[in-house]
Amino acid sequence: QVQLVESGGGLVQAGGSLRLSCAASGRTFSSYTMGWFRQAPGKEREFVAAISWRDGNPYYADSVKGRFTISRDYAKKTAYLQMNSLKPEDTAAYYCAARMGILSTIASMYSSWGQGTQVTVSS
Repeated sequence: QVQLVESGGGLVQAGGSLRLSCAASGRTFSSYTMGWFRQAPGKEREFVAAISWRDGNPYYADSVKGRFTISRDYAKKTAYLQMNSLKPEDTAAYYCAARMGILSTIASMYSSWGQGTQVTVSS
């Protein structure tokens, strides 16, 4: 498995931007589909975005499409989530995840998880 460490969360005003990073350890980073999920208090963990290991194509939840961008740097073994035009409803703990194989929006399909980073958007 790959080990994941997120960073970049914080407090931002509505309309602002943040970039989350997910640093991976392990030699097979390029074989992993990388995903971002989030969980707000009292709610289930939900899919945000993922990027395919095979072709680098991204996929987004409708709620973030056009505002968030997922990317990955193979040399740095790091995945990113650029979040623009943030809204108060984006407030949550954000988790990076990895899985061997095709892209999935289902959290249970991911085998490796980071510890999470808090994003708080004030109105």
